[in-house]
Amino acid sequence: MRYNNLQEAVFLKRPNRFRAHICIDGQEEICHVKNTGRLGELLLPGVPVLVEPAAEGSSRKTKYSLICVKKDGQWVNIDSQAPNRLAEEWIAEGGLLEDVTFIKREQKYGSSRFDLYVEAAGEKWFIEVKGVTLNVGGTAMFPDAPTERGKKHVEELIACQKDGYRAGILFVIQMKGVSRFTPFEERQPEFAEALRLAQKAGVMIRAVDCIVERDGIRIDSDVAVRL
Repeated sequence: MRYNNLQEAVFLKRPNRFRAHICIDGQEEICHVKNTGRLGELLLPGVPVLVEPAAEGSSRKTKYSLICVKKDGQWVNIDSQAPNRLAEEWIAEGGLLEDVTFIKREQKYGSSRFDLYVEAAGEKWFIEVKGVTLNVGGTAMFPDAPTERGKKHVEELIACQKDGYRAGILFVIQMKGVSRFTPFEERQPEFAEALRLAQKAGVMIRAVDCIVERDGIRIDSDVAVRL
């Protein structure tokens, strides 16, 4: 996945979930934050960031979108729209399942809507994709902030598995430098418990890290999952 014309800036502050103040080319600008998580360990005053200019002729109120933050000398991608695109590309290339014949985004099943529906090797899969930006001492953790929607998705995948479909959760860790993934139990114990129940029900749970470069991001390697 590539970005066009990312520019380096300096993060100043984040007055609300959706907006941040940056300094770019010596001027203070307001930019859109493409992630509603807390990002408290990343968005520190003075850290380098990468921003994407708005498309020409755009009616947006902000001139830039915040895409990456530098931490410990490496870029961390915080674009919440990236994981689904990355997962779709990776699955299409055979990264998750063998003999993939069909992929569709935003597939409805019952009262649920899942990120991806995949047909592979004669099996029908519903897959949820979760982006991960929190790294605590080399352990990637999710969620950064409590998410009832995320917990509901896990429970709905268990129902799919019981109905005879295959179900999976893919955690896309938007950085390198982690050795394991675990749910953030202290932040939301209900989500962690739902994941453990999903694993017992046969739901596939995978985590992968990413190589993040100045102009793009791609899925790289499996990361051990510890529930």
